[in-house]
Amino acid sequence: MSDLVFLIPLAPLLGFVTLFCTLGNLPKKLVAIVGVGSISLSAFIVMLVGMEFLFQQDPTPYVVSIYSWMNVGGFISGVSFYIDGLSLIMMFVITGVGLLIHIYSSLFMLDDKDYSRFFSYMNLFVSAMLVLVLADNLLLLFVGWEGVGLCSYLLVGFWHEDPANGSAARKAFVVTRIGDTAMALGMFLLFLHLGTLDIQAIAQQAASTWQVGDGMVTLACLLLVGGAVGKSAQLPLQTWLPDAMAGPTPVSALIHAATMVTAGVYLIARNHELFLMSPAAMLVVATIGSITLLMAAFTAMTQTDIKRILAYSTISQIGYMFLALGVGAWASGIFHLMTHAFFKALLFLGAGAVIYSLHHEHNIFKMGGLRTRLPVAFWSFIIGSAALAALPFTSGFYSKDAILLSAFEHGPYGPWFWGAGALGALLTSVYSFRLVFIVFFGEAKTQPDAPAGWGMAGPLVILCALAIIGGWFTVPVSSVFPAVHEVDHGGVVAYITPAIPIIGVFIAYLIYYLHKISIKPFTESGLGQQLIKFWFSHWAMDWLYDTLFVKPYEEITAINRTDIIDWFYNFTADFTLFIHDLSTTTQTGQLRTYAAVMVTGLVIIIAIFVGVMPS
Repeated sequence: MSDLVFLIPLAPLLGFVTLFCTLGNLPKKLVAIVGVGSISLSAFIVMLVGMEFLFQQDPTPYVVSIYSWMNVGGFISGVSFYIDGLSLIMMFVITGVGLLIHIYSSLFMLDDKDYSRFFSYMNLFVSAMLVLVLADNLLLLFVGWEGVGLCSYLLVGFWHEDPANGSAARKAFVVTRIGDTAMALGMFLLFLHLGTLDIQAIAQQAASTWQVGDGMVTLACLLLVGGAVGKSAQLPLQTWLPDAMAGPTPVSALIHAATMVTAGVYLIARNHELFLMSPAAMLVVATIGSITLLMAAFTAMTQTDIKRILAYSTISQIGYMFLALGVGAWASGIFHLMTHAFFKALLFLGAGAVIYSLHHEHNIFKMGGLRTRLPVAFWSFIIGSAALAALPFTSGFYSKDAILLSAFEHGPYGPWFWGAGALGALLTSVYSFRLVFIVFFGEAKTQPDAPAGWGMAGPLVILCALAIIGGWFTVPVSSVFPAVHEVDHGGVVAYITPAIPIIGVFIAYLIYYLHKISIKPFTESGLGQQLIKFWFSHWAMDWLYDTLFVKPYEEITAINRTDIIDWFYNFTADFTLFIHDLSTTTQTGQLRTYAAVMVTGLVIIIAIFVGVMPS
C-alpha cells in the first residue's frame, strides 16, 4: 500500500484543480460528488495504509520518496512522505473528520452561489494539511504549512462582500505570518548548524552537535514555537482565531477540529527529540499552554455568540495540548488532539445546524427552548459539551485527565500546571453547559425552521458516537515518543481531577437552569462590569496590539507618505506628463507645418555639421 501514499494528498488536490478550473460551471450535485468523493478516496487510502502499518508484528516507520525536488550545493530536498504512528493518527483525523465536514457542507452550503469555489478551497485546505503531516523534511512541511495559511485566508474571507469578513481574513493571514517568520528563521538556524532539514536527520545531528540545554538548540526550539503559537492560536498570537468565525460554519469546524489549529501541536510533537534537548523550551511551551487555556476559558464565559464561545474553547483546548507537550506527555497531547477533533467538530456542526434553523442567528440569548424542536442538534450539544467538559466516560475525559495527572507529576512546577489546568477544566464545564442550558432550555425566543435533513444530521450522529467512544482507542505512538515513567494515579489528585468537571456542570445547572444562584450582584457591580468587559475583549489583547503596533505604524506611514522616494517618482511622472502634453501641441495635422519643421531641423543639423568640421 506504500505505493498509494502519494494519492492521499493528491486526491483532494485534483478535486481542487477540477473545481477551480471549471469556474463554477458544473452542476451542484456534480460539485458535491467531486468535492466529497476526492476526500473519500483519500480517507479510504489512509485506512488501507493504516491497516497495513498497524497490523504488522513490529510496525516500522518508512519513507515514500516521490521525486527529488532540488539539489543545490549539496543541499538535497525532495517530496518524500514519512509514515509512522504519528502521521497516521493525523491523517485519520484530517481525512475522517474532514470527510464528515464535507458531507455536512454539501447541504449546509447548497444555497450559496459560490458552491463550487467553496469546495475547491476546502479540498485544497485538506490537501495542504496532508502534505504538512506527511512531510519527512521541514522544507516540504513548510510548503504545506503556508498552503494551510493561504487556504485559511481564502475560507475565512469566503463571503468577502462583507468588509468585516475580509478584515478577519487579513487578520488571520497577517498574525499567522508573524509566527511563520519565526519558524522560517528556526529552519535557517537548523540548516546553518546541522546542514540538513530532514526531520529524522535533524534529531540525529542535534544529539551529536549540541549538548542538552545548549543555547543554540533552545533558540532553534523557541523559533519553532513561534510558528506553532501562530498556527495553533496560542499566546501571544491567538487573537486571529475568534475573528475567523466570519467564515462559513463548516470552515470553522475544519479549522478548529481537523486542520489548521493542530498544526502547531504537530510541529512540536514531530520535533520532540529536538525539544527534549531544551528543558527551557519545554517549560516555555507548558507555560504558554497553561496561561492560554485560562485566558481563553475566562473569555468564553462572557461571550454571547455561539461560534465565538466554541472558538475560545478551541484556544483553551489547544492550550491543554501545549501543556501536555511541555511536560513531556507527548502521547497524551496527541490523544487529546484526536478526541478534541471529534467533539469540537461535533459542536461546530451542531452549532451550524442551530444557526441554519434559526435564520443565521448567532446570539445565544435570542435562542432558547430548542431541546424538542432540534433534537439532533440538542443531543449533539449534550454529548459534545460533556466531552469538552471532560465528564467521565466521554472521550475528552480520558485525554484531559491524562494530561492533568502528567502535569501534576512534572517537577517543581507540576502543581502549578495542574492548578491552571484544573481551574480551566472547571471553567470549561461551566461555560459549555451555560451554552447548553441557555440555547436548548428555557423560553423559546426564536421559531426555528424544520430540522435539517440527513445530509447534516448523519455526520452529527457519527461524531456523537466518536465523542463518546473516541477515548477508548489508543493512539499508535508508543514507538514514536520516548517512554515516560508511569504516572502515579494514587493520591487525592487522582480523585479531585475527574470530580472538577462534574462540579462545574453542577454550578452551571444551578445558575442557568434552576436559577438558584444569581450572578447579577456581581455582573452589575462596578468591579464585575470591568472584569466582564476585560474578559469579553479577550484580556484587551487586540487593544494592546493596536496601541503598540498598528496605530504607531499608521502614524509612521502618514508621516512618511510624501518622502523623498515618493517625491522623485511623482516628479518623474509629472515631468513625463508635461513632455507628453508639450509634444502633443506639435501634432497639428497640417502638412506645411510638418514640412517647415523638417526643413528647419535639416538646416540646424547642416549648420551644426559645418560648425564642427575642421577648417
